Amino acid sequence: MTEIQPVYGSPALTVDSTLVIADLHIGVESHLRSKGFHLVSRTDDMYDEILSSAGDCNKLVVLGDVKNTVPGSSKQEYAEIPEFFVKLTEVFNKVTVVRGNHDTNIEEYLPPEVELAPATGMVRDDVGYIHGHTWPSNEVMGCKTLVMAHNHPAMAFVDGVKKQMSEPCWLRGRFISGGNRYIQYPESFIVVPAFNRLLGGSPVNGENTDFLGPLMKPEFVDLDNMDIYLLDGIHIGKRGDNLVKCRLWKD
Repeated sequence: MTEIQPVYGSPALTVDSTLVIADLHIGVESHLRSKGFHLVSRTDDMYDEILSSAGDCNKLVVLGDVKNTVPGSSKQEYAEIPEFFVKLTEVFNKVTVVRGNHDTNIEEYLPPEVELAPATGMVRDDVGYIHGHTWPSNEVMGCKTLVMAHNHPAMAFVDGVKKQMSEPCWLRGRFISGGNRYIQYPESFIVVPAFNRLLGGSPVNGENTDFLGPLMKPEFVDLDNMDIYLLDGIHIGKRGDNLVKCRLWKD
């Protein structure tokens, strides 16, 4: 049986001997600088956190959005992404990137040792992996557990004076009847938080939250019965029991 376990305190997941992360958005600092925020690159910090989260894992899967700029690429991405992945291939026996919506021309940055899976996803053993911005393949939807990203999930907390804060979180849920789109559906799914902590997150428990991606819709997913977990393992409960009025923001 495949063992799936979040890494305590980190936006990373272990699936047997594989470490799974998502939404690196390398180059986001360049975008923020153009908006007047002067930040140093966190790419080396993310590399260090990958190593500290890996434990005994000897394989790495990145669920898309390695890059931040779309379309095109920034100087920061040109400078940092190739070296970042070269270093990862020296640590892990196998490194795989599942293409995300920000990953146009990502193959130009990846060393030949890195496997690039299509946006429609891939399956290893009984687990499927997608970024989440497009329809998965039939093969992926035949897996037992689907792991996806794209939504940058965060739990919103609103106090009595309407002050809002958020914390990155995990979502676990189940599929419901989705009409005739697929012959079969996974038994369950997990939504992975963004690994780049500069991104913050999109409130999953907002009353008017509109989730991103074709699968994260009420005709496919029981949205209110999704379980919310913080990175420290605290089980917040069901989404439907924790809805709040809050400010919404998107990637």
